[in-house]
Amino acid sequence: MNAKPQSASQSILTHFLLPEDANPAGNIHGGVIMKHIDSAAGVAAFRHARRNVVTASIDRLDFIHPAFVGNLLMLKASVNLAGRTSMEVGVRAETEDLLSGNIQHVASAYLTFVALDATGHPTPIPELLLEDEQQQRRHRMARARRRARLAEKQQETACDEDPDQCPR
Repeated sequence: MNAKPQSASQSILTHFLLPEDANPAGNIHGGVIMKHIDSAAGVAAFRHARRNVVTASIDRLDFIHPAFVGNLLMLKASVNLAGRTSMEVGVRAETEDLLSGNIQHVASAYLTFVALDATGHPTPIPELLLEDEQQQRRHRMARARRRARLAEKQQETACDEDPDQCPR
């Protein structure tokens, strides 16, 4: 399987934020932004794997600035790390006030996707080629997040097997 450059899977999605996306005060629901983050990340993951992918986890989602009705939501996604069957995708969500042109960073998230074969089982994906220092930095940070996720999962498994081993 040939390795793929990170640039081959990058995606940019946009969505015009409407009243049905918001609460009565005009603030966009976090779940709406989360849904679009998942969609943008899914496109990047699908482009990298060139097969069906499913969201395995959202490692982190930080809301930084509110979004409002009438804003244009822009989502930029790229694969930061590719393992054997899974990959981490980072997404940056921004809004543009179409009247003023002002752009705000509204949220950032890291999601893990798993590639599936025709029978719905995890399947190998291409390696990730890093093209510049920024991509290498994102890759190093993604590896650290993966180590932390795996250590946490190992601790959860130990707690399930022996509750006395868990912090109270």
